[in-house]
Amino acid sequence: MSSAPTAPFSRRIVTLISRLGPPLAFALVCLGASSPASAFSQIPDDANPAPAREGIVTVPLPPVPGGTPSATPPAPAAPAGAETVPPAAAPGDAAPENAAPSVEPDPDADDAAPQAPVDVPPARILYNEDELPVPVRDLRRKLIEIAKSGDVEKLRPYIQTGADPTTLSLVDDGTDPIQILKDASGDGNGVELLAILLETLEAGHVHVEGDGADEIFVWPYFTQVDLSKLTNPQLVELFELVTAGDYQRMLANGSYDFYRLGISPEGRFEFFVAGD
Repeated sequence: MSSAPTAPFSRRIVTLISRLGPPLAFALVCLGASSPASAFSQIPDDANPAPAREGIVTVPLPPVPGGTPSATPPAPAAPAGAETVPPAAAPGDAAPENAAPSVEPDPDADDAAPQAPVDVPPARILYNEDELPVPVRDLRRKLIEIAKSGDVEKLRPYIQTGADPTTLSLVDDGTDPIQILKDASGDGNGVELLAILLETLEAGHVHVEGDGADEIFVWPYFTQVDLSKLTNPQLVELFELVTAGDYQRMLANGSYDFYRLGISPEGRFEFFVAGD
């Protein structure tokens, strides 16, 4: 025998309330009002997870818009024996402040320690013409004789011309050598230059050995020494050629820049010129 269909629960409640009197119905409604509170306590949450039911797959609900995002799920553990690789830095990440900068080795760098500069011995200052080679000594004597004569034209036979001429000026423009000396002389006739030539040859000299063709004897010796270390007697010799003002200029420039004269070991008149 089939049973009668059961009426819905809500309709049965309404029928029951209508059969009761108002006082009892009001009391029943008040008692039923507390039921939802007990029902809400059964809603599963993080603290009270719902029990698992066989055959039912639970799917987590999406986050509520505007709510606090849930914590990032932990990364899956790496399998045993796998090598741990640190995460790559983001393009905008700055390097740690205490990280040492990487220095690429310089393939051209010399591993050897720098060598100390070689001390150059001071030039040997000479005054005695007996130490000069005979050709040098003879030309020096002849030039002194011409300088004392006051006739600059007498220098012409000893001035070299051609492909390798005697240097009388820093600018070689083809001017006649005697005319160069006259133009450089304050009197216009070369007499002043002869006086400078005499004073130059009477000063001490140095022997610059050089390499083969560069060997030469130079007057005065001031061209080969440190002017800042001259003694007082040497300064007297210097001031026979230049003024104190000239000396200060030379100190600033670092070299003697007045007239100097050179003779090769073979007795060739190489130069008589001023300037650097």
